[in-house]
Amino acid sequence: MTTATSKPNILLAARRWRWWEIVLWALALTSPWLLSSHALIINEIAIVALFALSLDIILGYTGIVSLGHAAFFGMGAYSAALFAKLVMPDPLVGLAVGVATATVLGAVCSVTILRGTDLTRLMVTLGVGLILMELANKLDWLTGGADGLQGVVMGPLLGRFEFDLAGQTAAWYSLTVLLILFVLARRFVGSPFGATLKAIHDNRLRAMAIGIPVSQRLAVAYTVAAGAAGAAGALLAQTSGFASLDVFEFHRSADVMLVLVIGGVGWLYGGVAGALVFKLMQDFLSNITPQYWTFWIGLFLVVLVLVGRERLVRPWTWFGSAKKNKTGGAA
Repeated sequence: MTTATSKPNILLAARRWRWWEIVLWALALTSPWLLSSHALIINEIAIVALFALSLDIILGYTGIVSLGHAAFFGMGAYSAALFAKLVMPDPLVGLAVGVATATVLGAVCSVTILRGTDLTRLMVTLGVGLILMELANKLDWLTGGADGLQGVVMGPLLGRFEFDLAGQTAAWYSLTVLLILFVLARRFVGSPFGATLKAIHDNRLRAMAIGIPVSQRLAVAYTVAAGAAGAAGALLAQTSGFASLDVFEFHRSADVMLVLVIGGVGWLYGGVAGALVFKLMQDFLSNITPQYWTFWIGLFLVVLVLVGRERLVRPWTWFGSAKKNKTGGAA
């Protein structure tokens, strides 16, 4: 029987780092040096992983499905790019500005997800992203419109490390931000607050019956996820030196949803693993078949859904499952 004193121990155990996690992050942080010729794609993987992690906070831990998560990604990208161009080019201050603006936008939009059904939330979140994209298009005197915001030049990171064309500084920068926000997100979902989010995800009515303030919890989770998505967008604008309407488009939200389908929801490493697989497949297949690489990714997703993630990773379980079904049928 689980006692009240054992619950904090369970939460502490969930937040405790394992040896393989330390090895994993050590390899990730040294990858721009070990794989210097692939630093640019490492940077892209880190940004997509952070974006997927932000979506997993609301999808995997609260059950809120969003098709407009790119709104916060784009807000962070444009805020950081405009700050660097008009105010000061310091990357860390620009990152903080991108996170702050996306967080404020998330707090405002969190009101829209507290009412209605799941279908209503899908439409509302999608609508927010489309509205922001149209605003960025119309305000061309500020955002550059359809041509994008060009001429964004970032200063050296920490006043010492210049952003090089090879992308090594950008990769280390994005990976470090990913690690810091991963640690914070891990503490967030592993806290008593995170336990209430899981209760809401499992049964919202029961959570309300035991006194959990569901609306406030959902609003806070949505706001935190928006801030993390804004950080990913800011990293993209800073490391590429460019922000365009593409950051608001629907395919951004769809792609990050596919990343979580590949990696799994409800555990923070799902976004990291999914981003790694998705970006490597995209890079590999687009080099082989530039016109039809989306077909092969779509086929992979169909097989993943039909076969199952665990059985696809461990094919020896196929025979055990078939034998079990055969035995059960005979019985």
